[in-house]
Amino acid sequence: MPILPSQRHLFDIPREIAYFNCAYYSPQLNESRDRLLAGVRAKSHAWTRLPPSFFDDAETLRGLWSRIFGGDADGYAVVPAASYALSTAARAIEPHLNPGDRVLMIADEFPSNVLPWKRTAQEKGASLVTVPAPGDGDWTNAVLPFIEPRVKVVAISTCHWTTGARIDLEPIAAAARANGSSLVVDATQTLGAMPFPMDSVQPDFLTAAAYKWQLGPYGVGLLYVAPRWRNARPLEESWLARDNAEDFTSLADYSDNYMKGARRFDVGEKGSLNTLPGAIAALEQIDAWGVENIASTLSMTNSRIAAHLEQLGFRVPIGRHRCPHMFGAVLPASYRGGLVAELRKRHIYISQRGNSLRFAPHLWVDDHDVNRLLGTLDELVG
Repeated sequence: MPILPSQRHLFDIPREIAYFNCAYYSPQLNESRDRLLAGVRAKSHAWTRLPPSFFDDAETLRGLWSRIFGGDADGYAVVPAASYALSTAARAIEPHLNPGDRVLMIADEFPSNVLPWKRTAQEKGASLVTVPAPGDGDWTNAVLPFIEPRVKVVAISTCHWTTGARIDLEPIAAAARANGSSLVVDATQTLGAMPFPMDSVQPDFLTAAAYKWQLGPYGVGLLYVAPRWRNARPLEESWLARDNAEDFTSLADYSDNYMKGARRFDVGEKGSLNTLPGAIAALEQIDAWGVENIASTLSMTNSRIAAHLEQLGFRVPIGRHRCPHMFGAVLPASYRGGLVAELRKRHIYISQRGNSLRFAPHLWVDDHDVNRLLGTLDELVG
């Protein structure tokens, strides 16, 4: 895959900032900023907004998500957060759970993919089963033995959010299908930065918040719903999801019919979100770059960082067990300082999650940033 040159010119990132923290919160593209500002200004001229305006941006997003990530456009719902999407999935699956059933998840999972299942399990007499962290870093083979007949839901991420450890969903999805388990996937930490094999994974539900690797605004996310779940009960009953919603003269003729596909799962007032144009701009740019090209470029950057960290005594996951765009490294036992804070003083930004320091660059990072990071690590840790 082609290696992309630095795209820093498309972002408003001062030269003194070296930002390796996309897994936390991405800077936005200048084009996204401009469209967001235009959307805010448009509200001042309320008379220019026509009924189709309440639907057009959402439909544009569905088309972009389908083209970039796979699946049919009708299968995508516009949601405000991964937590909303996962609660929607839990609501849909709940009637199919019985006492004694199990929901499978991985250890130290992000709360959004734990709390909805915790409530659902309590209400249905089911239980949560947690796959412990594997000593060899191989989450895929750690998960597979836990998929047994009592497991009715596999609620899993595409990578571990604290370390960037890769989870290969293709064998997990095949095992879940053979077991009759529903597969619910949180791809927030990968979608947009590494390819997702939609056709082979065939998730029952797939979600991702946009404000990380999709470079979108906070408050926008996607939910993909497999065809067999598209008649399930949505989390809310929005008039914008009904089949007569585009005719504002007949809204009091309350329709019992939903719009086609996954639109019933859209958050209410989706068409009033001034954030959607910013998300559209970001996805258009990701589409232009190509997800495969993004992944190969970030992999090259991270391989360079990881090799240097190993020389300094950090514990770094082996290449085949980590994602191309982010990874976690454990500090040498001899280091006693606060490395994240020390880097921040020098305008170099990473995160700590658990006992892992998380490195998550994007295409704004250039050689100058990487050289600053590695040189400062030599100074502080070496």
